[in-house]
Amino acid sequence: MPALLEHTNFTVADPHKTAAWMEALFGWKIRWQGDSLGGGLSIHVGTDAQYLALYTPRAPMDAKTNTYTQVGGLNHIAVVVEDIDATEAAVIAHGFKTGNHADYEPGRRFYFHDDDDIEYEVVQYD
Repeated sequence: MPALLEHTNFTVADPHKTAAWMEALFGWKIRWQGDSLGGGLSIHVGTDAQYLALYTPRAPMDAKTNTYTQVGGLNHIAVVVEDIDATEAAVIAHGFKTGNHADYEPGRRFYFHDDDDIEYEVVQYD
């Protein structure tokens, strides 16, 4: 059996705020939250099988650089949805701007950036 991706962990300014929009837009739930590395806070949000670990340190964070030119940078996070049109409407209603739409085999996609300027790809496979 090939390995499965269980989670990824990345830094956000406000994990409560990020988890809230992820719950609203993707239908996910908070699986766990609590104290984390260096006095920070982590929230695990996702499904029973997979999740994103949203981390914020206790101390103020540095401004981020362009992740596409930084080794080890996070370029984007992709999620698969059943109804891309409904998801895009919800993303827009939440105040995020969508772009880079494409239809391709075997599906469709669009991208958006959240308040931390993290890029998300939304995909629907036909």
